Amino acid sequence: MTATPDLGLPRVASPDLLRSVFRRHAAGVAVITAPGGTGPVGFTATSLSSVSAEPPMLSFGIGTGASSWPAVSRAEYVGVHILGEHQQALAATFARSGADRFGAPTVWHEGPQGVPVLDDVLAWLVCRVVARVPAGDHRIVLAEVLLGDPAGPGRPLLYHQGRFTALRD
Repeated sequence: MTATPDLGLPRVASPDLLRSVFRRHAAGVAVITAPGGTGPVGFTATSLSSVSAEPPMLSFGIGTGASSWPAVSRAEYVGVHILGEHQQALAATFARSGADRFGAPTVWHEGPQGVPVLDDVLAWLVCRVVARVPAGDHRIVLAEVLLGDPAGPGRPLLYHQGRFTALRD
């Protein structure tokens, strides 16, 4: 164990410390989508979390400076897509600022409540947004699950050490 001086003093860690620690945390990769005023929006998220079974709810974080935030801040419904290991390029597209996220080769269709639904994912959900909770430079979006499909083939895509990767047996 490494000793850390001044552990008893209250202080706020640097953003770099948080990023460094979470680079060591393997997380599943999801894409969140929403209808927007000028077309669909979406972004890659590794902050997806199950919140409640009754009612079925989940949460995800989004930065208030993200290009998708204005649409997500107004959306009544969002799509949540669990990506498979075969979708590293899709994850990178939705993570890249300025990318044409819904242009070819992305395959999608308009789903229930006008939510963009990505094709060929491991699982997808359509959710009703119930709250947006301020959290520093982000918002935590709480959403109630309405419907979806958990039956896509394949294995999950993970994010670890700053890159997309697959599970190892």
